[in-house]
Amino acid sequence: MKVRHILRVTLITGLILLVPLVLQLTIGSGIDGQGFNWKLNDFVFMGGLIFIAGLLIDVARRKMGKNRLIAIGVIVVLFLWLWAELAVGVFTNWGS
Repeated sequence: MKVRHILRVTLITGLILLVPLVLQLTIGSGIDGQGFNWKLNDFVFMGGLIFIAGLLIDVARRKMGKNRLIAIGVIVVLFLWLWAELAVGVFTNWGS
């Protein structure tokens, strides 16, 4: 994998993580039960999850040929499922 592909995924991951960072700084600390309350480990874990999903999507986009849309769809669905599961525990109690 070329360095420019990794740098592009890293940049996009950083831009996506700016959204919760801005919410964290503007809406509130969440101490009173309201607001956006992410800890450092939440940012690190979500950054890793987004980065890995981005790399997989990049590889699927470049290498899969005719089945690339199916592969990208599967990666996105798995990413969203894992995100929801870790956030609130939709199907299991991972996020609880």
